[in-house]
Amino acid sequence: MKALVTGGGGFLGKAIVKMLIERGDTVRSFSRTPHPELTDLGVEHACGALEDAVAVSAAAKGCDIVFHVAAKAGVWGAFEDFYRTNVTGTANVIAACREQSIGRLVYTSSPSVVFDGSDMEGVDESVPYPEHFEAFYPRTKAEAEKLVLAANDASLATVALRPHLIWGPGDNHLVPRILERGKKGALRKIGSKECLVDTIYVDNAARAHLQAADHLAVGSPVAGKAYFLSQGEPLPVWEVVNRILAAGGLPPVRRTISPRIAYAAGALLETIYRTFSLPGEPRMTRFLARELSTAHWFDLSAARRDFGFDPQVSFDEGMDRLKRSLTKG
Repeated sequence: MKALVTGGGGFLGKAIVKMLIERGDTVRSFSRTPHPELTDLGVEHACGALEDAVAVSAAAKGCDIVFHVAAKAGVWGAFEDFYRTNVTGTANVIAACREQSIGRLVYTSSPSVVFDGSDMEGVDESVPYPEHFEAFYPRTKAEAEKLVLAANDASLATVALRPHLIWGPGDNHLVPRILERGKKGALRKIGSKECLVDTIYVDNAARAHLQAADHLAVGSPVAGKAYFLSQGEPLPVWEVVNRILAAGGLPPVRRTISPRIAYAAGALLETIYRTFSLPGEPRMTRFLARELSTAHWFDLSAARRDFGFDPQVSFDEGMDRLKRSLTKG
């Protein structure tokens, strides 16, 4: 098949592209700039912004399926920027599928779309969207996910996948942030409760996208649904952080602050940054304080049943690969 991958040069997008190429599919990547590494693999490039409906439709021309992976992620930034990319961009992708008569759309969502600030322990996809979000990323991703699922009909089959905390070699978001703050000694455990969290190794997340795509068709069990994705190996959040630090040759986090203080600090820093339009992002936000002091692990039964999801790379093997990649620089 011929697939369009939005954000094909990104961390997860690139892993999806490589797996598609390896099995013989033709791939076109849509991103703001070309990526030489993908060109070497024989990937076509279509350059543009998700908010440009004409560019998105042109990129989708001649494709059989779209993997919509591109998004604006992060815990800080202007609402307009998140909305433009995550909501308007997703609406443009859906419109492009209809204009180009594409019958399948696989959307990369996030478990944060249903996070209400409390523990999520073994929850399944029946968890409702919260009434309030403490960050623009989950708020706009939730709106985008709703658009994708509502678009499922007799001509377009859609599915939303919710991988949690993707990591691995080549990560340009989670791992670098942890290592950077670890080097500065800026990390603090939040609370003393051992909160279990799910994560997912990048190859497992990418493979799940292909599995869902292969089972996706109008009227299929996968169509119109959202699915949690993870390793299925929940671990204490600070054990995960410390394993990443160890992979980078850094000492573990030892100092602790209370969740209440972390949340208050996040609220204060957000106010200061917005009031004075400071560059960069706060070291702590309310959303981050909640994320680091609550449990996040999920029931994977639906993904296992509907499209055979089964993580092939264990947490330990993934960490070994990450350590080797960081050692090589």
